[in-house]
Amino acid sequence: MKLDKAIKSRKSTRKFTSKKPDWKEIIECIDSMRYAPMAGGNFSLKFILVSDFEKISQLAEAAQQDFLKQAKYVLVVCSKKARTINAYEERGNIYARQQAGAAIQNFLLKIEEKGLATCWVGHFVDSQVKTTLRIPEDVDVEALLPIGYEFEKKFTRRAKVDMDRILYFEEYDKNKMIEPKKLRT
Repeated sequence: MKLDKAIKSRKSTRKFTSKKPDWKEIIECIDSMRYAPMAGGNFSLKFILVSDFEKISQLAEAAQQDFLKQAKYVLVVCSKKARTINAYEERGNIYARQQAGAAIQNFLLKIEEKGLATCWVGHFVDSQVKTTLRIPEDVDVEALLPIGYEFEKKFTRRAKVDMDRILYFEEYDKNKMIEPKKLRT
């Protein structure tokens, strides 16, 4: 699948079939996360692949989102950001979140390429997730990513915001046009 197609066809799935994906394909998708940019080369991410139904049910409860129970796997993305904070002080928190987001986007696109489905879940009770999976206190839970096959494959083009409403040149909220008036050469 071409990257542009994966970007435009990727969507959040909240309804999964009962078919269990091949875990080896999921590992390939997780591997794509290692190639995300990391501040100072400090790889701060850790991953937990959960397949146990009881644990998945507990994660669904922690997220208050029952659809997670339909997934055959849930990938939990964590950050152990101490090295990033030591290197960049207060900005280290920001960098850790940015690099987690970049890695998750790699995963989302690779999942799409493999014909699998997921949904980026960021709302959950951290303490419940940490208790369920025995995650240490100094580790942040970044996201829950349920993985499966989409129940009904429907491709509908989502309406996106127009570029001329979000792209400015030189200053925020100025020069609202698709092309700059004058660019230096």
